[in-house]
Amino acid sequence: MMFIRPVERDDLAQLMHLAGKTGGGLTSLPADADTLQARIERSILTWQGGLPQAEQGYVFVLADSENNQAVGISAIEVAVGLQDPWYNFRVGNQVHASRALNIYNVMPTLTLSNDHTGSSELCTLFLDPDYRRDKNGYLLSKSRFLFMAGSRDKFTTRIVAEMRGVIEGDGYSPFWHSVGQRFFSMAFSEADYLCGTGQKAFIAELMPKHPLYIDYLDADAQRVIGKVHPHTAPARAVLESEGLHYQHYIDIFDGGPTLECNIDDVRAIRESQRRPLRIQAPQPQNSSLTPCLVSNERFDDFRTLLVAADPRAPEVMLTAEQADILRSSPGDMLRIVTLNPEEKSV
Repeated sequence: MMFIRPVERDDLAQLMHLAGKTGGGLTSLPADADTLQARIERSILTWQGGLPQAEQGYVFVLADSENNQAVGISAIEVAVGLQDPWYNFRVGNQVHASRALNIYNVMPTLTLSNDHTGSSELCTLFLDPDYRRDKNGYLLSKSRFLFMAGSRDKFTTRIVAEMRGVIEGDGYSPFWHSVGQRFFSMAFSEADYLCGTGQKAFIAELMPKHPLYIDYLDADAQRVIGKVHPHTAPARAVLESEGLHYQHYIDIFDGGPTLECNIDDVRAIRESQRRPLRIQAPQPQNSSLTPCLVSNERFDDFRTLLVAADPRAPEVMLTAEQADILRSSPGDMLRIVTLNPEEKSV
């Protein structure tokens, strides 16, 4: 049975294995053992209350209950940009007009921005391709919302999520080729690695402070602005179904879109309910039940499962095995929400 839990120190080898499968462009999951080990330690310290808000970040893994092996990763940064600047491009316009000549041109531009400083960020979402089935991706992504709902006071009012942009099979980024490479004078993979390992000073040092005219970029770069990598399209759809939307901000490296919304507007956070646990014997498949996310209310020992349940019932009915995975006992309060908006019965 697949479930979500906090990252552990023993997960390092498996996270390195996952990082090697990303194909590049996932800045927050570099194939660097020291960086990933530091990320794990920072997550553990965050749960222990040992870090200031600017340094806090939670890392979760999707694990198999049979062997506890991590096969997916997702994370939340509590407040980006308070320690290291958090950059993106704002897609806007500049007007060039001449009344005498009766000419009025609206020129689309890219402007370096820190507008999302202080926002909580959904990040580092990656699922082993061998496990992209049985709605595991939904569980991995949306479980974060139940954690945020149960610990609302630990997060800010704004949620953002950077989506991986278009990167071709050979690691070529059309946006980087037309923009970043001209200012950084390095390959996309090198810049991505430096940023992923925390070496971000070069961004402020080398990025232009003036707007860039989009019409000056080559056609391939213009085409991918605000677009996602094909493998990221399902993750974008999941977040958009929960209320996050593209508001004309893009990644400075690959041009991928940044999605955002108010935390209280996220459907799974807003609609989640607290219900007591009741143990029942395993039941045959019931067409009246609905796929639901169910989590415990244990902040430092968070667990989430995807189960078939009745979200309107006064109790959450789980088997003893499911309750054991959630480390919960009869009567304990759980949090439940339907997996998708207007979920149909299964």
